[in-house]
Amino acid sequence: MAATYFPRWRRQPVTAEGSVVGTDERLAWPQMFAMGIQHVVAMFGATVLAPLLMGFDPNLCIFMSGIGTLLFFVLVGGRVPSYLGSSFAFIGLVIAVTGYGGHGPNLNIPVALGGIIACGVLYAIIGLIVSAVGTRWIETLMPPVVTGAIVCVIGLNLAPIAVRGVSGSNFDSWMALVTVLCVGAVAVFARGMLQRLLILIGLLIAYVIYAIVTNGLGMAKPIDFSIVANAAWFGMPSFTAPVFDLHAMTLLAPIAVILVAENLGHIKAVSAMTGQNLDRYIGRAFLGDGLATIVSGFAGGTGVTTYAENIGVMAVTKIYSTLVFVIAALIALVLGFSPKFGAVIQTIPGPVLGGVSIVVFGLIAVTGARIWVVNKVDFSDNRNLIVAAVTLVLGAGDFSLKLGGFGLGGIGTATFGAIILYALLRRKPSQGPVA
Repeated sequence: MAATYFPRWRRQPVTAEGSVVGTDERLAWPQMFAMGIQHVVAMFGATVLAPLLMGFDPNLCIFMSGIGTLLFFVLVGGRVPSYLGSSFAFIGLVIAVTGYGGHGPNLNIPVALGGIIACGVLYAIIGLIVSAVGTRWIETLMPPVVTGAIVCVIGLNLAPIAVRGVSGSNFDSWMALVTVLCVGAVAVFARGMLQRLLILIGLLIAYVIYAIVTNGLGMAKPIDFSIVANAAWFGMPSFTAPVFDLHAMTLLAPIAVILVAENLGHIKAVSAMTGQNLDRYIGRAFLGDGLATIVSGFAGGTGVTTYAENIGVMAVTKIYSTLVFVIAALIALVLGFSPKFGAVIQTIPGPVLGGVSIVVFGLIAVTGARIWVVNKVDFSDNRNLIVAAVTLVLGAGDFSLKLGGFGLGGIGTATFGAIILYALLRRKPSQGPVA
């Protein structure tokens, strides 16, 4: 039991390459500020991309990511290093409940916000239960074969949305492929932090190419930079009030199960990197993430989750100080007060955004498969084979179920299907693989 709620953050004098800075340590403040900026850059691409795909205000979502990260920091007593950003798990179902067409602001955001809040409430309740009884029941319900299938399904379910978004014209389709190549080139040929920021750097390169081809050569609709020129440097974020629609709430609330799987995996990863057992903070981490999602929903932002991008930065730098995330969150709050920053984001062309979406959604699907590989899931066991196979088809095919006023879309059906199917089959003696 810690003597104080927050660590005392001892100053770490060793700054040589390869030295480790623990969660309860810190560097000199100029170095800490530089690390905070790096974490903002790491989360930026995905935290902005998710709201754009759902028609949310990315400026507000950056702001709420800062609020959520600070809230998480307080709930875990500054013991777990994590940044909270926009969750991709919400995209498919938010688009479904709002009927969003993929371009411009989403006029039905209030309906989605009610569902996001419902998800946050369920998530927070799970956090309270975990704090009381531990995590064993979650690990029993959601072993790697289940969590891998659920994560994989998110990417596969979103694939048709990405393809439809770049099929408006021949030019859009080709520009999307150019964007995919830009991201791929950065991923393969870049090194260091540039490679870690493959989505952001690839998007910027494709953006420049699009501007040259359209604004310079007049081959398609040019980028309108007037909105940037007319935007103020400083201003309040644009908040939106939620509407509590029962259908949207029942559809979005089950996403809490996916967020639990993500957060649990991230905390286990951080534990492995730092050599510290963080299991006693898992319930508080769930509660912090759930409350951050609730607050974001009430303000008009997306649901949030702990970010693997920032965990990757920690793995590279070996700097795990939780104070770095306070600095990153404060920087995000400052960016949220700049309408000009938001206007720059709005100039990102649809085909470029669509091309990035193809990559990101594919990466999500592959991440699910990676969970199977890392945890050495045995697919010679028919139980694992059937659970994974059925889950993938339910999610990719967007299989929906309705019972009275309650309905589940493809991701929800696949999520609960995987959990229930594994629970039903787990006690059956193992047999040989399906032919």
